[in-house]
Amino acid sequence: MIYDMEYETLPREALEAIQLRRLQTTLQRVYATVPFYRKRFDDVGFKPSDLKSLQDLRRVPFTTKQDLRDNYPYGLFAVPMENVVRIHASSGTTGKPTVVGYTARDIETWATLMARSLSAAGATRGDIIHNAYGYGLFTGGLGVHYGAEKLGASVIPISGGNTKRQIMIMKDFGATILTCTPSYALHLAEVAREMGVDFADLKFKAGLFGAEPWSEKMREEIERKMHLSALDIYGLSEVIGPGVAVECLEAKAGLHIFEDHFIAEIIDPNTGEVLPPGSTGELVFTSITKEAFPVIRYRTRDITSLNPEPCVCGRTFVRMNRVSGRSDDMLIIRGVNVFPSQIESVLMEIQGVEPHYQLIVDREDNLDKLTVLVEVGESAFSDKVKSLQDLEKMITKNIKEYLGVSAKVKLVEPKTIARSEGKAVRVIDNRKL
Repeated sequence: MIYDMEYETLPREALEAIQLRRLQTTLQRVYATVPFYRKRFDDVGFKPSDLKSLQDLRRVPFTTKQDLRDNYPYGLFAVPMENVVRIHASSGTTGKPTVVGYTARDIETWATLMARSLSAAGATRGDIIHNAYGYGLFTGGLGVHYGAEKLGASVIPISGGNTKRQIMIMKDFGATILTCTPSYALHLAEVAREMGVDFADLKFKAGLFGAEPWSEKMREEIERKMHLSALDIYGLSEVIGPGVAVECLEAKAGLHIFEDHFIAEIIDPNTGEVLPPGSTGELVFTSITKEAFPVIRYRTRDITSLNPEPCVCGRTFVRMNRVSGRSDDMLIIRGVNVFPSQIESVLMEIQGVEPHYQLIVDREDNLDKLTVLVEVGESAFSDKVKSLQDLEKMITKNIKEYLGVSAKVKLVEPKTIARSEGKAVRVIDNRKL
């Protein structure tokens, strides 16, 4: 279902005309109000008036997460603080958190984008949205919440945690749309099974899952266990929060980027060169409607590709393919690039394996060593020792054939790997790099 028919189905020429006009205005504004951008532009001899076409954007320097940290907390805000009505921040797992601000109009824009996203999943005014994203400084919970209200749907602001209580509320309140991380969705399914609750008996029809990379096999697992249609949603606090891009229910073939608000590029993460459509590389965003905290050519570190082909749903926005990992999360094991989602794809092909795993990287005698902890189901663990050894050998062989990297596979009992109510901790890197 298309929420905003006028903008979401714009002909390419009309869309690009809007993008150019909004981009020119944004560049002029940040040059005038944000000293960081003015100096960055001056250093390369670029003036906002030099931008005559969308192709000229590649002349503008990148912005990185480190730039945001260096200007902590409010150095990149483009409006006075009295115009900022909301402040969010990233989790800040390394260094200081990145702080982002919103004007009242930014909040309205964000709500509209999330209403579009929920509509793409088939949500309407008549739906009840069980929102298990975290509320607080994290943008997930409140982003979905405002979008649901904008759409006119009922929203249950359950947040994360208290999983058994969540199952009870899902059952009693009759929720029809689920929003949370994909790893938490599987945890919900696991706990429901322990409680004797079958998702087939609940009213869910669709779920919007994001905030971490997940594979097609994980989608199949969620859909099988939860009896709903699982869609990918993409966003990041630095750009606006959730609602930057979303899959549509009709195709589930890439996430539509809301290009009337964001310009997307794919670059070579090593050289910064802009790559042609269809190429895989690092995703870069420029916001063209944000007031409080516009970002110019922000390097997301997310690895994906863009697909400009028309979609069966009728939306004309370019689609980004599922994020395969992050360039800064990427593991290099003896010269081979490895993403957790690639390991996941291998594991999900194998019967008896649960969708819970962890990658542990160590360095012994100057050589990298990758250990993959894999949970197996109760039935598999009750098998003979030889059966488990054969399963370990099969997984080891498949990882080697698919990724070209050797790994030590260790099968562990169900529930051995710690569950997360937010983003799953997939990698423990013990190397001193």
